[in-house]
Amino acid sequence: MTWDAYYRGNGVVREDVQLPDPPPWRSISRRSAALVFQPPEGLIEVVNAALALRRPLLITGGPGTGKSTVIEQVATELALGPVLRWHITSRSTLAESLYRYDALGRIHAHRLQQEKARAGADDSNKDDIAAFLHLGPLGTALLPSARPRALLIDEIDKADLDLPGDLLDVLERGEYRIEELLREGQDSVEIRMWDSDDKHRVERGRVQCTEFPFIVMTSNGEQELPAPFLRRCVRFTMPQPTAALVREVVRRHLDLDLPESGPMADLVNDFVGRVAAGESVAIDQLLGTVHLLDGPAREGLEGLERSRLINLLMKDLSGA
Repeated sequence: MTWDAYYRGNGVVREDVQLPDPPPWRSISRRSAALVFQPPEGLIEVVNAALALRRPLLITGGPGTGKSTVIEQVATELALGPVLRWHITSRSTLAESLYRYDALGRIHAHRLQQEKARAGADDSNKDDIAAFLHLGPLGTALLPSARPRALLIDEIDKADLDLPGDLLDVLERGEYRIEELLREGQDSVEIRMWDSDDKHRVERGRVQCTEFPFIVMTSNGEQELPAPFLRRCVRFTMPQPTAALVREVVRRHLDLDLPESGPMADLVNDFVGRVAAGESVAIDQLLGTVHLLDGPAREGLEGLERSRLINLLMKDLSGA
């Protein structure tokens, strides 16, 4: 099979073209990340320390080093349920992670109810605040439960400078209040959780966890986090990849044993060298490149075309 067996750029319709199988991590029926992740040396001890101390685990490392995969494996092994995810941006706030209140939606619904009542179509005039409340990922993780929930706070270093400090009290006390319920004197309401359509009954506007959630926070090291925040975390830095470690990652993800010499070994060694030199390249870029070069593309890629494909797929992530 040649490399131009799929898209050729000539606009000619070819309905008989069969696309290649996707890589394992892009298959709908893909294997769980928990089955292919290989914890680096020291990570198991740090995870167990965080579990025993009921402290958040802060993992620092470059992109694609498996930081966010750690929690998948822990949640699977300890039967903690689906992982809750909170992806941080510069606009993220503590309030939105706890719950969201759709005030405008409620006002609009109330006006519609009033119009129906005046028209005689509906005289109930029901105003249910719970319909406009939705727990966030952290708010759901802090619900009472028999076992801890697993929560990923991804890229905490991208947050506004105030967010880590805002998190301290909630993570220490394991509780929060829904002010809208307190203000309106709502004693008992059912509110939708973050990761499903299931609802949880909140009494007197207060949520208190019975088990502190297992929290993994990831950081690319782009911003220095405040000392009081770091003091409350168990910390781990992902190690720099070695050629042996990268070959093991490839074996686990692609069921492929790479040789220690030859073109594929050169590709691995180049990746390891670029990471060591401070370039921002991720292991999933390498996995995609290896998948293509070892798959259907290899028969149609030689010399310059092969080099061009590698350069396209292995671009430094910090560049445009």
